[in-house]
Amino acid sequence: MSKSLSNIIKRTEWFRHDRFGMFIHWGVYSIPGKGEWIRSHQEISVEDYQEYVDTFNPTKYDPKQWAKMAKEAGMKYVVMTAKHHDGYCLFDSKYTDYKSTNSPIGKDLVKEFVEAVRAEGLQVGLYFSLIDWYHNDYPKYGDMIHPMRNNEAYKDESIDFDNYLSDMHGQIEELLTQYGLLDILWFDYSYDDMTGEKWQATKIMEMVRKHQPQAITDNRLETSGSGQGSIVTDSITDYSGDFVSPEQLVPHEGIRNHAGKFVPWELCVTMNNNWAYNPTDYLYKSPKTLIRKLVECVSKNGNMLLNVGPDALGVINDESQYILREFGQWMEDHKESIYGCGYADIPKPEWGYYTRNDHIIYAHVFEDPIGPLALTGIDKDQVESVRWLHDDSEVKISNSWTTESYQDVLFVQFGEVPHFTYPLPNKIDSVLKITLKGS
Repeated sequence: MSKSLSNIIKRTEWFRHDRFGMFIHWGVYSIPGKGEWIRSHQEISVEDYQEYVDTFNPTKYDPKQWAKMAKEAGMKYVVMTAKHHDGYCLFDSKYTDYKSTNSPIGKDLVKEFVEAVRAEGLQVGLYFSLIDWYHNDYPKYGDMIHPMRNNEAYKDESIDFDNYLSDMHGQIEELLTQYGLLDILWFDYSYDDMTGEKWQATKIMEMVRKHQPQAITDNRLETSGSGQGSIVTDSITDYSGDFVSPEQLVPHEGIRNHAGKFVPWELCVTMNNNWAYNPTDYLYKSPKTLIRKLVECVSKNGNMLLNVGPDALGVINDESQYILREFGQWMEDHKESIYGCGYADIPKPEWGYYTRNDHIIYAHVFEDPIGPLALTGIDKDQVESVRWLHDDSEVKISNSWTTESYQDVLFVQFGEVPHFTYPLPNKIDSVLKITLKGS
């Protein structure tokens, strides 16, 4: 393990323990309700977008309630969009007038957010867009994603990109110095030739290490959401980030470096199909699906950052709250199999996943077995006890006549009669706590 990767592993210790966080995409774009990319997708000008800026007045904004929801769902950290690609700041920046303190609400919304999250004992994260579609000196015509990429009026425009970088770096420093201790800086994102030192990424990381040496960062100063970056190579840069950030896709084997060692990684995923509020998107993933994906991430040594998109008034809708409550109910009984856990170094069983914390293996059982359950990959001679995690009740090792042909396989039975079939106690994920000998 290289020195740089060793530093990353040390810095991300809390992150790899906590495993589960909340992402919040929220801003002016919540008013049109068609996602945070609406300006790009519909090629909307600054002037036409201004009506939303002028009327952004989230009178029901209550970050204390958001933080409480996150904590009750079992989340350990929260990351909010301080500034997204539209360039609108939810904080009071001296580098722009395009900010919430100039809106009808007249507040520094980031300040209230970080205070509320800290009050609940959660780790604080801020998302910051490297891209700014409002700034005069950001490239427009011919850019891959800018709203004015096809507007001939900007074809011969002269810009001062160094001025853009100066303002962008200034805003990052404001976030680093005005809001107390930050745990995560979530930068988004690099594309085309807009990557790495085009952002003066080394200087950005020097600022982060100067003001917030403990903070961890994602890998998007050098890659997009689908890339893994140099964190998986032997040539880790200063701005490679502390974790890889796959988006809307669980890596099929987790993420390892070229030497085969796991690196820190975090799936970011939406509840429906949009990051920001979209009142017509009813395609919500079920709590069962999302809880099982959290388990899958942990089984592969990863985290999950689950997104909510509050509406323009600052309210997290009923569908999202329902999912958070379902997480809370499951985590209440099973959090021990998530926090501090990771890859079990055992082949994945057919019925679910294993997670592990030292000498304890957690079997996450998704499917009802027929008769006894085979705990494949576990040496039965090394097992001290098997219990249900939710109530600590004993689960017997089975010696059913039906399993006589499989002497090397560990079977457990869920009731008194060995060969009977018994329903699982939790239809989402029933967890067996398997304690190995020699603890």
